[in-house]
Amino acid sequence: MPLLAVQGLDVARGGLPVLQGVTFRVPAGGALILRGPNGIGKTTLLRTIAGLQTATAGSIAAPADSIAYGAHADGLKATLTVFENLAFWAKIYGNEDVKAALAALDLAGLSNRLSHNLSAGQKRRLGLARLLVTGRPIWVLDEPTVSLDAASVALFLAALRSHMQGGGAVLMATHIDPGLDEAQTLDLSEFKATATAFRGAFDDEAGFT
Repeated sequence: MPLLAVQGLDVARGGLPVLQGVTFRVPAGGALILRGPNGIGKTTLLRTIAGLQTATAGSIAAPADSIAYGAHADGLKATLTVFENLAFWAKIYGNEDVKAALAALDLAGLSNRLSHNLSAGQKRRLGLARLLVTGRPIWVLDEPTVSLDAASVALFLAALRSHMQGGGAVLMATHIDPGLDEAQTLDLSEFKATATAFRGAFDDEAGFT
């Protein structure tokens, strides 16, 4: 059985359809990389799967409380240290030990530094380290390597592989090649909403249906 199953999903942005009929499955230990031109709807799809907005049709099947979402915002508290930020999120998700997350993203040496004093790349690493303390098996990621240098990308990809080897699943939109031999790709261009869908949306808003 797949860990994440999406069937016939329609999603909209600003009330207008952007994708129709999106269907895929991601098994435990697997990864799916979303492709497509800018504006195709990758972020909208990921936000919908993460539960931040509602699909207009279709279904999303995943175990309860199994999805951790990582997007463009790092979600850091500026007045807390690196350690305190991770400890805060670990407590939210019922975990206590953040040492493994600090080590995985090479943040142990920055444990006592306030997050507002971090560089953009360091903030990004800390934001990604939050994924490791959630304990959630499905990682839904939107361009996770933005602001990372080559060494930091390598650290993140190692953490990604470790997550998958532990039975986790990854759904990710990225412009880089993550070098995951086991990953599948899905071009969202084939699911672009049709003109008929746009006309239907306008008719609905005008009260013609």
